[in-house]
Amino acid sequence: MAWWSRTGGLATEPKKSVPKGIWIKCEKCSTTIYEDDLIANLRVCGSCGHHLRMSTDERIQMMLDGPWVEHDEHLESADPLGFRVDGKRYSDQLKAANRKTGGGDAYRAGTGTVGGIAVELGCFVFEFMGGSMGSVVGEKITRQFERALAHRRPAVLLSASGGARMQEGVLSLMQMAKTSAARSRLREARVPYISILLHPTTGGVAASVAMLGDVILAEPDALIGFAGPRVIEQTIRQQLPPGFQRSEFLLEHGMVDQVVTRSALKATLERCLRWFSAPPASTVIPDPSDPPADTVDSDD
Repeated sequence: MAWWSRTGGLATEPKKSVPKGIWIKCEKCSTTIYEDDLIANLRVCGSCGHHLRMSTDERIQMMLDGPWVEHDEHLESADPLGFRVDGKRYSDQLKAANRKTGGGDAYRAGTGTVGGIAVELGCFVFEFMGGSMGSVVGEKITRQFERALAHRRPAVLLSASGGARMQEGVLSLMQMAKTSAARSRLREARVPYISILLHPTTGGVAASVAMLGDVILAEPDALIGFAGPRVIEQTIRQQLPPGFQRSEFLLEHGMVDQVVTRSALKATLERCLRWFSAPPASTVIPDPSDPPADTVDSDD
């Protein structure tokens, strides 16, 4: 190529665009990461440890030993209120979200195994309207708990949601009570329920089923709470402490049981499941005529 352009000045190479999806910038430290390396590291930045968002398919694959049997895929949201905002119909929003995610609404549930232990696993689909909880999501969670109760399998729920779905009004808010009631039946039957909080877990989901686990785990730096920090600051007119509503803050204040890095999440879940499934230790009453356990017979 000529080093001098006809119009005068130095000739420059045409800019080559980088194909989308090859390189990803960390949201926290701005390090540019090769996507294949990021996927291999479970979408955790190798420089600062920031946990980037995972797709629902990646999340399910990471948590389970292998394939699962998915349930209630046929359930779809309706538009009972004829909701419309800014000229957009709710029914059209549902169609767009279904095209984006392949259907199934904002929650997927099925039966699989974790470390060889059969579980009823459910996962919010944040890609579907921010993981918002409408009537279908509430119904799927309730059915998941009912299957866990019927088969006495532990229930595991991974939350990532913006809260109740405003397009369904009070029908959406009713799902808070519905899912909490289904969870209470698990408690009465002593069937374990483990809740895993991802970024973000907010609104009506955080105010109901997400915070009712027998064990509550959370990923690092996940936003967890009902109202957002800005809303709270404007309401109480006070500055909130650093890290407010992040998982480490909630751990410090007793709201979650453990903050677990993504690479250790499955192993931690498996350990919790084994705690619940371990048979109680039998109590042996010693015979008074037996020698103490530390006594050793000797010819001396």
